[in-house]
Amino acid sequence: MQRRKFIKDTLTGLPLLLMTPSILASSCNDKDDNESNDKKVIVVGGGISGLAAAKKLKDNGFDVVVLEAQDKVGGRLRTNRTLGFDFDEGASWIHGVDGNPITALAQQAGMNTFETIDNSRKSYDIGGVLRTASAYNNAEDELYTILNSMMNSGNATQSFETIFANLYPDKVNNRLWKFLLSTYVTFDCGDLNNLSSLLYNEGEEFGGAEKIATNGYDTLANFLANGLAIQCNERVSKIDYSNSKIKVTHNGVITEADYVLVTVPLGVLKANTIEFTPSLPNTKTNAIQKLGMNCVNKFLLTWDNAFWDDVQYISYTPEIKDKFNYFVNVKKINPNVNALMTFAYADYARQTESMSDAQIIDEIMLHLKDIYGNTIPNPTHLLRTKWQTNENSLGSYSYTAVSTEMHHFDDLAEEINDKVFFAGEHTEVDYFSTVHGAYLSGIREANKIIDLI
Repeated sequence: MQRRKFIKDTLTGLPLLLMTPSILASSCNDKDDNESNDKKVIVVGGGISGLAAAKKLKDNGFDVVVLEAQDKVGGRLRTNRTLGFDFDEGASWIHGVDGNPITALAQQAGMNTFETIDNSRKSYDIGGVLRTASAYNNAEDELYTILNSMMNSGNATQSFETIFANLYPDKVNNRLWKFLLSTYVTFDCGDLNNLSSLLYNEGEEFGGAEKIATNGYDTLANFLANGLAIQCNERVSKIDYSNSKIKVTHNGVITEADYVLVTVPLGVLKANTIEFTPSLPNTKTNAIQKLGMNCVNKFLLTWDNAFWDDVQYISYTPEIKDKFNYFVNVKKINPNVNALMTFAYADYARQTESMSDAQIIDEIMLHLKDIYGNTIPNPTHLLRTKWQTNENSLGSYSYTAVSTEMHHFDDLAEEINDKVFFAGEHTEVDYFSTVHGAYLSGIREANKIIDLI
């Protein structure tokens, strides 16, 4: 489950951010825990960026209040435990553990992890035909080669899908290639018909193993939230920064602050559900419009007994792209759980949100029965996500769309009048679309506010 794995070998170096959270959380501006100042900060959103910033600010003497629209903190770090085990609806993996700030944070928070091995896999074509490892590996290697150079043929006005089809027409309808583009590009980078053909490979990554959380990614959010003043079920509708004190309207109540940090997802910003007075600068509204917002939905199915291959990943190459073509064997991660996790991406992911549970199960079982035979049983339970219609996210994570320029991420990170600040994965130009990017953005903005004192 490497994120942007294809650029891994092309990086010439990583930025200064290769530090543990304890280092990131300290600076020459740090105040003693008992030394407070008279400045109040309202953090809008209790995801990992908002919580990281709030903790940093509180530790530096600020009066901090986190306003969270949902009934608990975490944002897109959301864990479902209704079946007696941990199913992460949003973030699941630490993508590259070497130098990644989430690695050390996970250790501090008590988040347990399991290393997933990309090469522990089997790939099936329609009819349940097992694909040879060499066929899969050769296609994968060719994909990486293409992805490392295709931007040289890119065009600012044309999508990844268009350029790829022009260069490799023989691959467009090939089922294995549709699968590879779906799970290696759409999953990581966004809708192919709107993904920039120039910028699809932008962003950096940490090296090392890929590790999946086994006791819930929300462990991180709960750890960071400890000791913070958090008000849940508080939906912010207006931020008025026209005077010296900023007025934040939430659930019809107005609370004043010296600084406000806005950490809501890009999808929420796109929906204009928060009124800003004065209006946001054109550079920021343009960036909000130009960045893409991907949708990935997860589906977890359980059975009384496992009937599938004893490998980490099982892939299936149907005619329709982005549709239940990749299965994570949860039993390899948690031997006591007989479950498979699968995905839907982009437009098909959005389409699933209007489908019933029964329809979802039927579609997934069509693929599994084609692999393992019609006698396999139906699942005992289904858990699913609906990130596109979730009013608190309106999508999964940002990506570089055809209209995107890389400065748009920096434009979103730009503070306004040293009063209103912005964090979230969509404001982190090097690590957008990732948990570590969101975390680092919160630390970044907290440091900006601290430097004003």
